[in-house]
Amino acid sequence: MTTPVDAPAHNDRALFVLSVLAQSKVAMTAAELVQATGLSQSTLYRQVATLRRWGFVMESEGRYSPGPVSVQLASGFDGNSDLVMAARADMRALAQQSHESVALVTLVNERVVCLEMIDSEQSLRCSFDRGRSVPARDGASAKCLLAHAPDDTRDLLLDGLDEAPERRAERAAELDTIRAAGHAVTHGEVDAGVWGASAPVLAAGRRLRGAITLMAPLTRVEGMEAALVHMTVVTAARISRALQ
Repeated sequence: MTTPVDAPAHNDRALFVLSVLAQSKVAMTAAELVQATGLSQSTLYRQVATLRRWGFVMESEGRYSPGPVSVQLASGFDGNSDLVMAARADMRALAQQSHESVALVTLVNERVVCLEMIDSEQSLRCSFDRGRSVPARDGASAKCLLAHAPDDTRDLLLDGLDEAPERRAERAAELDTIRAAGHAVTHGEVDAGVWGASAPVLAAGRRLRGAITLMAPLTRVEGMEAALVHMTVVTAARISRALQ
């Protein structure tokens, strides 16, 4: 469930409600939306009514979920995103070479959003659903994106974590190390038993577009870490060249 945050400005409220619904894996009741958004019930119902009228939200048995226009938007994104289109073939090749799951992620505000996912064919595998998001805080994807984001963006997001100055300094130092290395590697930071390696996808001028993240069960990567990191870095670099 999304954590309540400060209520957005009037013009942003409908989009805020839609964003919360998009991040939820299940349809939500009005009470759950009130808790997740921090909006009053009357304000929430007004926003939902507008979104339903335009087809962005649908209601069934008192629960709300993204509507048909949202599906059209997703389809349009799939067909027109140069990043996704440039990445797909190389992501499939990496998944086949590594036998593990591969995600294309990007940074949206303070969250890591999955744009594309190629699942491992092995029965025990890690995954990150397309369209879902997690806070830009821990894990290989978040740290790689933060490390390669513009300095002002990184500083704003680090300040938003509201941690002690010592911990903030430790995070900043870790991100500097990741940026210098060109990749991030984490062990069980977001999900127990999951190893992740992430490398940035950069457009012209080294502008951050996203990251390629390889995910695998910790039990399967022992002795393979360096090879898997190398595969991930090479794949991200190949996609970066295609965007330039």
